[in-house]
Amino acid sequence: MDLNSNKRPDSMERITTPALARAFIDEQVAALRAEIGDRKVLLALSGGVDSSVVAALLIKAVGKQLISVHVNHGLMRKGESEAVIEVFRNQLHANLVYVDATDRFLDLLAGVAEPERKRKIIGGEFIKVVDEEASKLSGIDFLAQGTIYPDILESDGVKAHHNVGGLPEDMQFSLIEPIKLLYKDEVRVVGEALGLPHAMVYRQPFPGPGLGVRCLGAITRDRLHALREADAILREEFDNAGLAGKVWQYFIAVPDVKSVGVKDGKRYEGWPAIIRAVNTTDAMSATIEEIPYALLHKITDRITQEVEGINRVLYDLTPKPIGTIEWE
Repeated sequence: MDLNSNKRPDSMERITTPALARAFIDEQVAALRAEIGDRKVLLALSGGVDSSVVAALLIKAVGKQLISVHVNHGLMRKGESEAVIEVFRNQLHANLVYVDATDRFLDLLAGVAEPERKRKIIGGEFIKVVDEEASKLSGIDFLAQGTIYPDILESDGVKAHHNVGGLPEDMQFSLIEPIKLLYKDEVRVVGEALGLPHAMVYRQPFPGPGLGVRCLGAITRDRLHALREADAILREEFDNAGLAGKVWQYFIAVPDVKSVGVKDGKRYEGWPAIIRAVNTTDAMSATIEEIPYALLHKITDRITQEVEGINRVLYDLTPKPIGTIEWE
């Protein structure tokens, strides 16, 4: 397959089986080795399926010549950065640079309530962190990205910003995009064939700004912590109920609003946790998943009892349109 082509050949078979995935992997590994030689590749590794599959492919092809940079901006879901370190550093023995930039991001976001400004701060700072890490490294010739075929179809050309947020023009690297002719379902089949954990391969879509667009309004550390803990409970209970593979996307949003509640016989103010659970085929429209009331009661009990600062749980019944999937 031509690594430089942005057009999927009509003859290319849809990758639906482990055998087809292995054939694709063998072909890509050979092509990557031929193109990269003994030079180095940089990858911003988010832990999402696309960047994880690219990382695993490149590790198989060129090993430690790949330098993966994982930036924890403090807005990851519970346990996600730890999972990236466990899989890539401990299991795949990747050349992984882990940057905990939590304080740096949250300090910049303090008092910023406008959603678009939050997104720009998070995206812009992410580029700066990756740029700083790249400048510490020598001999980098290639930049790898997790571009997939829908990105190309949507943009009529490669989205240079797809995974890394649009790196500065003066970073002169050649692009490596080994899965850019694959659809998302094919990427997952390839990821499983590469031996990545099922939970990573089937990780839900997660916005680049992470929990920053689910901690609504100006982000505070205590409300962000409450959001992360409530979201983890929702995921755990959906997993236990067998809904994880049936619902396309589910998460918690916590607004900057307080209401009065009662705890231990005393009145206190707390935030509401809003459950969002939707199904979609193309993310252009979405329907609401009907969650059994018994499960909603269990989730409500756990969140209100276990998460400091949250005293109500709400269920968002709005389809798309009229409501977007994310709140911000």
